[in-house]
Amino acid sequence: MEAPVTDKKRQSITTQTRPMMNMKNKGRIKKLLIYLLLIIVAIGMLGPFLWLLATALKSGHENIFSYPPKFIPESPTLDNFSRVMDAFPFWTYLMNSTIVGFLTVLLNVLFCSFAAYPLARMKFKGKNIIFILIISTMMIPFQLLMIPIYILSLDLGLKNTYAGLILPHATTAFGIFLMRQAFITIPYELDESARMDGANSFQIWWRILLPLVKPSMVTLAIFTFVMAWGDFLWPLIILDDQKMYTLPLGLNALTGLFSADWRMIAAGSVISVLPIIIFFLILQRYFIKGATSGAVKG
Repeated sequence: MEAPVTDKKRQSITTQTRPMMNMKNKGRIKKLLIYLLLIIVAIGMLGPFLWLLATALKSGHENIFSYPPKFIPESPTLDNFSRVMDAFPFWTYLMNSTIVGFLTVLLNVLFCSFAAYPLARMKFKGKNIIFILIISTMMIPFQLLMIPIYILSLDLGLKNTYAGLILPHATTAFGIFLMRQAFITIPYELDESARMDGANSFQIWWRILLPLVKPSMVTLAIFTFVMAWGDFLWPLIILDDQKMYTLPLGLNALTGLFSADWRMIAAGSVISVLPIIIFFLILQRYFIKGATSGAVKG
């Protein structure tokens, strides 16, 4: 027969379980505070975009500067979006931004992978020095390089051309760094096995390494597309032909046309942001994995 549980034993069991319950409660409170903080940060990040979207959906009789502000329109309408598309050559600007964005992404992924391969997989003198010099260029703001790049672009006849918009951003130090860190995480035994089978360096890079670093390539593509799509300063400098304008320049012209109609300006801004959101949603499953790859080895 089982021995009866005495008061002393009950007190001992209660004393042992109480710290465990306190630890669980503290863990739950900590998680709750973390989630609450993340929700506040998310609202702070999404707040401006939600206000922009609400302004774009408001009809003409609604006061967008009312206090307290109203995030939900009284009578939502899509007329502002159609009016924006009719007010300036929207589809031309969209096509220009799309061409510049996707070609910049393609060249960045290609050239950065090319440059990162020898820095990560080959052994030669001065490799670390070259890598440090490349990384050090990240400390130089683009504004300091605009004048020499602009003069070089004029000498090469790249003004008012897609090449003039794309080539200055065709490769970045950040992209080389990201791809190098991704290549480093791959075991070197794969290279040795491929060379024993007769593969050369290009075949190893193309057939073995690139398929293994797809998450990092997608991450670089997302960052590059966001940068190229939203670039305003360089297109403003290199372009004076309105037929070559990208969406940011078109929105700037829209601000001049409708300086008092904030609904149309908000509608144009929402349209310009949508391709970035769509591009990210399509590739988001690779983003976190690619952003953290290469964090183990340096």
